[in-house]
Amino acid sequence: MNSLLNRTLESASRRVEAVLGRLLKAKPEEPASIRKAMRYSLFAGGKRLRPALVAAGAECCGGRAARVLKAGAALEMIHTYSLIHDDLPAMDDDDLRRGKPTSHKVFGEALAILAGDGLLTLAFETAAANARECGLGAADTSEFIRVIAAGAGTSGMVGGQVADLGAEKWKGRLSRAKAGRLLEYIHLHKTGALITASLEAGAILAKASAAQRRALRAYGRAIGLSFQIADDILDLVGDKDKLGKRGSDAANQKLTYVSLYGLERARAEAASLTRRAHRALAPFGARAAVLHELADYIVTRDR
Repeated sequence: MNSLLNRTLESASRRVEAVLGRLLKAKPEEPASIRKAMRYSLFAGGKRLRPALVAAGAECCGGRAARVLKAGAALEMIHTYSLIHDDLPAMDDDDLRRGKPTSHKVFGEALAILAGDGLLTLAFETAAANARECGLGAADTSEFIRVIAAGAGTSGMVGGQVADLGAEKWKGRLSRAKAGRLLEYIHLHKTGALITASLEAGAILAKASAAQRRALRAYGRAIGLSFQIADDILDLVGDKDKLGKRGSDAANQKLTYVSLYGLERARAEAASLTRRAHRALAPFGARAAVLHELADYIVTRDR
């Protein structure tokens, strides 16, 4: 990974984990088990990409990363809740996440569901606190919360997950054209929506212009798609030990870019999206250096 991007991700991870540690401290008035389950998944590893995107979105628009750490923590909590629920037997039924037993394997299904619920609601409490600390007015605070909620909900990540469930065993049931449209919808929503919301949330806290927000949305859409295509490719050709998972989307007959278009076309599409991401960042000049590097890293990573 490029050194600037590596330093940025490490800094974002270190700083947001300090915030998360304070937010997830045990409280005597709450059952100890729920905080333990929430912490287990939240501190199970990961690159803290979404907090880094919140910070980068703010910095592109003249803000400071230190001012948006709670928003970054909120987006990370939403992302983690989605992983807990994704891994449940009713969903992907995964035993491992980042090489560790999944939440329901450690705490049982009921507490895993509640840990996800707890992270989601704490995320919005934390985001609202950050808006107040940044001095946003009522209209901007409402828009800030709306952007995060839309990215996480049925018009975003949840909607993409529902569509993904409906895409299992797609062969012989959908035409190639319909499968392609469905696949793009899944990728844009299941993965891309929260990535875009992270960038835009940081921008709103930095009091960005409408044009700046549009540019970041275009960038987020492009890297959200390329991120998921890269995941599809890694599922086929990646090292399962590095990925920290068992099984494959191919074995589960899931709809992916590779299963629909083949490996080479999937790689070509990821490269095209990367070029589109770079073009979207033109208005920000040098302030977008780390986002340029991230766009390249997404399609060259090995995990």
